[in-house]
Amino acid sequence: MKTNPPAAAVVYESWGQRVLFGSGTARHDVAAEIARLGAHRVLLIAAEGKRAVAEEICQDIPVAAVFGDVRPHVPADVAAAVSAAAQEHDADLLLSVGGGSTTGAAKAAALTTGLPILAVPTTYAGSEATPVWGITEDGRKRTGIDPKVLPRVVVYDASLMLTLPTRLSVTSGLNALAHCVDSWWAPQHNPMSSALAAEGVRALAASLPRIAADGQDIEARRDILFGTYLGAVAFAGAGSGLHHKICHVLGGAYDLEHSATHAVILPHVAGFNLPAAPDAARRLGAALGDPEAPFSALLDLYARLDAPRSLQALGLSDKDVEHAADLVMGHIPPSNPRSVTRDDLLALLGRACRGEAGLLVPLPG
Repeated sequence: MKTNPPAAAVVYESWGQRVLFGSGTARHDVAAEIARLGAHRVLLIAAEGKRAVAEEICQDIPVAAVFGDVRPHVPADVAAAVSAAAQEHDADLLLSVGGGSTTGAAKAAALTTGLPILAVPTTYAGSEATPVWGITEDGRKRTGIDPKVLPRVVVYDASLMLTLPTRLSVTSGLNALAHCVDSWWAPQHNPMSSALAAEGVRALAASLPRIAADGQDIEARRDILFGTYLGAVAFAGAGSGLHHKICHVLGGAYDLEHSATHAVILPHVAGFNLPAAPDAARRLGAALGDPEAPFSALLDLYARLDAPRSLQALGLSDKDVEHAADLVMGHIPPSNPRSVTRDDLLALLGRACRGEAGLLVPLPG
């Protein structure tokens, strides 16, 4: 007797983490969580620009040493140095205060030492909610997944975002949005991660224009943190899709500004993939309030935010596009909803480099 094949299994892996949301509460929450974890020798990881903020937060905790050599994309020498600092000072906990690069440095130390991380984000990078690490060496960014690098605790404080410049608020927020959108076609995408991503898009799309208009809108800052966290958790469950593969390659090879690169690339990947991803298009349209024209709604959001559009403005030249396309071709996820040729990448990266508007790219035939 013929039987039907079993339905495809749904696999969703969640990651255990304690998360606190507040406003003006970081100093209290960090001290309380470090006491709860029983840590006595904390390595504080904070870039020089965040040193004053970090020291204010750390007044009530046992800081054994401070590591300040934070750089974008976590160069291999930074990874080695932060790990050595943790061992030299016999740290029992890593406290990161800063953006994605700072969280990334803490993850590099956790990867080799196994020490727990307490993360206090000051941007909307989302790295604090994922088990993904990245280290750059010789122009190549290696990434991986390891539960050791997932921060044990995240302390979100909306008041820490009030001094974030408008441009960085926008690009960092669009990086968070990219976590959501890319989750709909990433290798392990599933109903749970997709639902989280949709709610993340709603929160981010509703609140980003508010902070672009008024950076002191504390409620909007709080709502962006919710959207950031939801997008990062969705990304952690679904994995890296085409958008993130492109951005990781470009960031490592050309040292481009991280969040701005994500902001520029997102509408181009969305325009390419949405014609072959009806579920993603439906979710995006519903989340942006325009079920009939989700891609146009995304471009409208970009226009309202005056978002960056050009990779050239970030340092990528026209002559780099062919080499960049060749680098990306080796990283195309098999889960992508449509096949990607080198010509496709040349066209996509060329438009992104020149700052041309993203296009809804029809399926061939």
